[in-house]
Amino acid sequence: MLTEHLVAAAREAAEMAYAPYSRYKVGAALLTTGGRLFTGANIENASYGMTICAERVAVFSAVMAGERQFEALAVTSSGRKEVTPCGACLQVLAEFAPGIRVITSDAQGELNEYTLKDLLPRAFSLPAE
Repeated sequence: MLTEHLVAAAREAAEMAYAPYSRYKVGAALLTTGGRLFTGANIENASYGMTICAERVAVFSAVMAGERQFEALAVTSSGRKEVTPCGACLQVLAEFAPGIRVITSDAQGELNEYTLKDLLPRAFSLPAE
């Protein structure tokens, strides 16, 4: 039930994407350990380097709301194949939630679940002091 709710929220978020260049809409739904839900959609820019991914929009919104602990992230796209977070998004997730579950869904509704370690096995982190 929780997984389907997250995926549905991510699909709804994808509808808010601003993707006039790629026409590839991505939505993300982030669940905090306290049960709050934050969503995001990709927002493109003519200067592609200024584009931001849906996952980072959701994480940054949550952080701005005072949240720092995350349980799960669902990601969907308008494409036919499964979408997984890019390396930059994975690194941002590693900053806050190294044990987060990442749920992906393709256009047909097939779900896959990963750990962050599955997707980013050697995340960058500062050395222990």
